[in-house]
Amino acid sequence: MTLHGSTPPGAAQLHLLGGVPMLRPEEQVYEAMLASWRNQQLARNLSVGYIEDQERRVRAFTNHANTMPWDWTPQHMDEWSADLRTIHHCVRGTLRNYQGSVRQFCDFLTDPAYGWAEECLKRFDTHPMQVVYEWNAAAHRDEAEGEPERRAFSRPELEEFFEHADDQVLRVRGKGRKGWMPAFRDAALFKTAYAYGLRRNETRMLDLTDFGRNPEGREFGEYGTLLVRHGKAKKGSPPKRRSVLTVWRWTPDIVDEWISEIRTGMRHSSGPALWPSERGQRICAQRLDSRFSAYRDALGLDPALEFHSLRRAYITHLLEDGYDPLFVQQQVGHEYASTTAIYTCVSSDFRTRTLRRALDASIEAALLPARTF
Repeated sequence: MTLHGSTPPGAAQLHLLGGVPMLRPEEQVYEAMLASWRNQQLARNLSVGYIEDQERRVRAFTNHANTMPWDWTPQHMDEWSADLRTIHHCVRGTLRNYQGSVRQFCDFLTDPAYGWAEECLKRFDTHPMQVVYEWNAAAHRDEAEGEPERRAFSRPELEEFFEHADDQVLRVRGKGRKGWMPAFRDAALFKTAYAYGLRRNETRMLDLTDFGRNPEGREFGEYGTLLVRHGKAKKGSPPKRRSVLTVWRWTPDIVDEWISEIRTGMRHSSGPALWPSERGQRICAQRLDSRFSAYRDALGLDPALEFHSLRRAYITHLLEDGYDPLFVQQQVGHEYASTTAIYTCVSSDFRTRTLRRALDASIEAALLPARTF
């Protein structure tokens, strides 16, 4: 294999040895295509996690089509998309992401600069083509694509959820079982996610050193600010960082009790992670989802509530409490105010109180005696 200064990182000649017979040509060429696509994406400074997701989706499409990329047709994409919607019940964004990954892979294979079409013609007497077009792909027409059922916790629901999480600690500990510390961790974790308006991955990736003082909020002590180092990244960029200020007085007590009294008894407490698991240095996302769902279902709460509902509740409750919308937007790391507005689920009680205040003010103004000059 030889390297040429003008050869792009995903070129066929960098991954296939010319003139060397292959034992499994179809399989080997396919794997070489994926490897070269990976190199091309790395050259574009895309994150490793994003690249792995791209490859996983392409492999899923290959398995469903049961044929190699040089034999793909738009009909294969139509059938796969229908299967994703009707069998797997994928939401709009997921379907579009899957189709987008295949579209990008086909764009790469059909680009003459990489030589894959020519290589396939030599070996298989056919070549790859684009199979995802505007007329058979999901369109992104609305900024708010979330399922309409998704919403924030109401205040009574949130209080009930947290009380249930605390009860599980007492119940397990009362039986003398070892699982009370993980139960305590989960209760503290859910409260912390709400207290700072965090996404799921932002929460699980926190470290002990991410807390700090706020000179303007001395009453919060060592927990006046939280550095979020694993915020939602843009395509081709590292995780976005932001600093979140503590706003509720009860937050430091929750975090300090976990760190000072409980966490030290966990098996993997020697690591930097704020939330170690029973089996590793850091709790996994699947565990968070399963524990959240178990608590929600045990209480008979709305199945539409999910971990992200804690973040929605944080935004909603801050706005209901009169915090400036720009402050809330910066706290949760939204680039645009319109995104924060999408998350806002102002309660009926709040709207009723707001309307009542406006009506009372209007009536009071109307009853005032006319001003004389």
